[in-house]
Amino acid sequence: MYWSQKGPVNTNETIALAVKRARELSIDHIVVASCSGETAKKLIGKVPYVICVTHHVGFTAPGEDEMPPGMREELAAKGVRLLTTTHLMGGLDRGVRNKFGGVYPAEIIAQTLRILGQGLKVCVEIAVMALDAGLIPAGKEVVAVAGTGTGADTAAVILPAHANHFFDTKVKEIICKPREF
Repeated sequence: MYWSQKGPVNTNETIALAVKRARELSIDHIVVASCSGETAKKLIGKVPYVICVTHHVGFTAPGEDEMPPGMREELAAKGVRLLTTTHLMGGLDRGVRNKFGGVYPAEIIAQTLRILGQGLKVCVEIAVMALDAGLIPAGKEVVAVAGTGTGADTAAVILPAHANHFFDTKVKEIICKPREF
């Protein structure tokens, strides 16, 4: 499915398609990018395991957590597993670039994935991050859900590899994404 526009207008349909495909393929884990927790909430009760990957604390401002107070507890109480950490493709390389300039391998990989859209780049990234954190099983396909900015507009079936074997990651299916991004 291809959306005519990017962004949160596609969130509900993206979630519906992601859940439908996960069920068709007997995939138990959906990994979702959600900084506020709102997109993750939409998945509660729809699949056995929801893993919510957020921006790291300090992404927007030093010490600032984008997730509203109480949301982590609410999600965790409903069985959502949360991962808040430095992003796979935006860690030390970005710090070096910000300080000294230049382009580094992780950012080249990220830019390459963005030729298919920001959402697909994030889907790959969060699937690998969740695997590295031990929140999803190794060797199993997951459905990843992400967006362009807020909400969700992209979903994909991914067989993630650990970061130290990143290029063994496989994007098996693109369930939906915006045509314009």
